[in-house]
Amino acid sequence: MNEIEPLSGIGVFVAAARAGSFTGAADRLGITKSAVGKTIARLEVRLGLKLFHRTTRNNKLTVDGEAYLAACASALDEIAAAEAALTSANRILSGRIRIDMPVAFGRRVLLPVLIDILRPHPDLTLSLTFTDALTDPFQDDVDLMIRFGALRDSSHLIARHLANQDRVICASPGYVETHGRPEALADLRGHRCIVGSPKGPPLAWVVREDGAVKRLSPPATHQVSDGEAMVDAAVGGLGICQLPVSLVRPHVESGALMPLLETFSTVPVEVHALWPRQAHLSPRVRYVVDHLVGRAAAGELN
Repeated sequence: MNEIEPLSGIGVFVAAARAGSFTGAADRLGITKSAVGKTIARLEVRLGLKLFHRTTRNNKLTVDGEAYLAACASALDEIAAAEAALTSANRILSGRIRIDMPVAFGRRVLLPVLIDILRPHPDLTLSLTFTDALTDPFQDDVDLMIRFGALRDSSHLIARHLANQDRVICASPGYVETHGRPEALADLRGHRCIVGSPKGPPLAWVVREDGAVKRLSPPATHQVSDGEAMVDAAVGGLGICQLPVSLVRPHVESGALMPLLETFSTVPVEVHALWPRQAHLSPRVRYVVDHLVGRAAAGELN
């Protein structure tokens, strides 16, 4: 294998590190296992570092190899992103994009935007899943996740900020007429509240009191696993909820829900697009991400 460009060695190294073996890298790159081994050996000589602990079964990265992988993967991601940005603008895109998104926000806000984004590219197809659980794209076969707030562990993900959404604490007029209107956060102890679930929307609310942001655990009278059902429960008079404004806006405007404790619920929640840190975004996924960012800047995701 004639290695003229240093980057060719880096590409083989990253493939071997991600595959966990020289054989896996060879299969992925369409070259021989011997060629992979020789390329890695030349790279180690050039760097003066041992990159892999070699065994008969697999090849594990050394500490230096881990550090080098992080730098190389980041550089290759930047190159792939630049190429995608340059080529996708004047290209008819095709293929399937797998996106996972929150239930209510996905159906009411994102889906109409996605339909419009895909219109210039009729050969693009969607696989959409709707869940409020904090799924991991390494476990679930998706290209892109849209999520409110931050994941519990996002060290292996890249996040692109899309928008900020105001949080709204609200209840139906019927509920307020029956149970009264809370005027302070302490009043919530005597109220019925609708919260999320351990694998769904948050159980705690985020509020601002005396200038400080804090998490509040209201009475968990009703626990509901998706945002759309929480909205329906609040409209039905089951209790008080806190949700992003896009989920409750139509009901607030129609009078089916009324905002409560407005001076306390002033902490916005961030909306992010997320994908695995080690994944090169394909032109079609890059196209969707870039256009979602543009639509968000225009206020279409608020």
